[in-house]
Order: sequence, then structure tokens, then C-alpha cells
Amino acid sequence: MIKYTIKRILYMLLVFFIIMLMSFVLVRMLPLPELPPGDPHTEVLKMRREAMGYNKPYLMQFAIFIKSVVTSFDWGLSDKLYFGQEVWAVFAEKLPATVVVNLYSIILSIPIGIGLGIFAAVRKNTWIDYLISTLTIMVISVPGFVYAFVIQYVFCYKFKIFPLVMKTGTDWFSPEMLRSMMPAILSLSLGVIASFTRTTRAELSEVLTGDFMLLARSKGLTRTQATVRHALRNCMVIIVPGIFGEFLGILSGSFVIEKIFSIPGVGSLTLNAINGPDYNIFMLSTAFYTAIGLMGALVVDISYGFLDPRIRMGEKG
Repeated sequence: MIKYTIKRILYMLLVFFIIMLMSFVLVRMLPLPELPPGDPHTEVLKMRREAMGYNKPYLMQFAIFIKSVVTSFDWGLSDKLYFGQEVWAVFAEKLPATVVVNLYSIILSIPIGIGLGIFAAVRKNTWIDYLISTLTIMVISVPGFVYAFVIQYVFCYKFKIFPLVMKTGTDWFSPEMLRSMMPAILSLSLGVIASFTRTTRAELSEVLTGDFMLLARSKGLTRTQATVRHALRNCMVIIVPGIFGEFLGILSGSFVIEKIFSIPGVGSLTLNAINGPDYNIFMLSTAFYTAIGLMGALVVDISYGFLDPRIRMGEKG
């Protein structure tokens, strides 16, 4: 298991390096944003560009960039959106909004999704199962931004239950802030709830028909006891890694939702950096979302071995 984990981490670092190199070269091939004359930050940015080797070959530029990040965690200065400001400082200011919204979304989604999946599995082939399965397919089939517009119209505009845009501030866990985040939380949660429901129903339906469930019932356990003690424990091998994957998935997929609800987070910052363009902010955002995706895959893979002792990753049978 340790050898497998080390190997997966090395592969993850290699993939991360390749993606960053490709992104860096493609970005540097584009025209640089023009620096406004007369601004006090213009001369500083010119000197920074010279120090970062903007007039040198791409591979040398990338080497300077990596050295700057590794040795001093210096991602450069913003040369468009936040002219002259440190890119990392801007990014760190935007990160809490993204993390908190996605954290609330996954906390809301886990119990509802797993509960609906269990309910559908134990009521398999009944009208309840058909209803839940149909709604699940409908939710998964429709893009999340469609629900965002519907939620915005119904709850924010028509009934005015929630504000149209997220409240600004740093008190992330206050009731007022939570209320302003609810439209975005609901928009992000619907797809995750449907995903958990489908996965839980499929896994639990298969486990409930297993031979060991008949053995448990023959020993005197009720259907509820057998389901809780045996069936759900087996399903957790699939469901628990899915929790990590879904959290990291919505964290990296909330670009449009953040833009719709004016959430001052990393997703909207990344879109603004692309439209800006602001290449240094884009490189930091690319590194963040690439690392999130790779770490998500790593955590999911490794978690299987801890959840089920029968699984031994990387070992020969």
C-alpha cells in the first residue's frame, strides 16, 4: 500500500508538471497585456517581466517561473485585473468564498442524496423507487446553470426569499451570509444529490440481493438490522470515496455558478483572468484546479484500501 501510494504521488507530480508546462507555454505564446503609461506600477511590472525572463526561450521562462514558485512561492504580479498586486494575495482573498460555498453544498448533499438512495433501494420496483429514479435522471441530465437561473428567478426574484447576489464580507458562517449563499448552494447541490442517490441506490440494490444478506436474515436479523449492519457497510466502500470526489468535483466546477450569483470566489476570478486577460492569475488558477483534480483522484484511490482491508492496491495476487 505504501509503495502504491508513493508511486501514485510521483505520477501525480509528473502529470501536474506536464499540465503546468503546457499551460505556461500556450499562455506565453499569446500577446502580453499592454501596460498603461504613467501608472506607478508600470515600471515595476516591466522590471518583473525582465527578471522573469520574458525575452528568453519558453523553457527558460518556465524554469525561472518554477524556481520562483518553489523557492519563494512567488506567482508574480497581476498585470491586468488587479494591476501591480501580488497574484497570490488576490487568490488567497478569493479562496474562502469558493471553499465555504462548496463546503455547505456537500454538507447538504450527502445526507439527502444517501438517504434518497437508501429509500429507493429498500423500496425497489415500487412507485417510490420509480419516482426517485426519474427525478434523479432528470436532474443529472440538465446542466447546473439551468437550475441556477430557475432558483434565481423563483426564490430570489419572484418570492424574494433570498437575495439575488451573495453578500460581501468575511463572516462566512453568519446566518445572513448563509442566507445570501443559499441560491448558489442549492444550485451546486442538486447535481451532487442526484449523483449520490443514483450511486447509493445502485450499490445497495446489488448488495441487498447478495447471499450473505440471506444468511444474515436466516440468523434472525430483521430486514432493517441486516441492511444497517451488513448492506450499508459494504456500500460505504463505494460511497465514502465518492464524497471526496464530489467535493473536489464541485469545487472545480463552480465557475458558472459563481459568475451567476456574483460570488467573489476563485471560479469567477479564473473566468475574469481568461477574459482579462491576466496570465499570472490564470496560471495560479490552473495550478489550483489541476492540483485539486489530481489530489481528488489520489484520495479516492487510496481510500479504497483503508475502507476495505480486502483491497490491497499495487500488490500482486
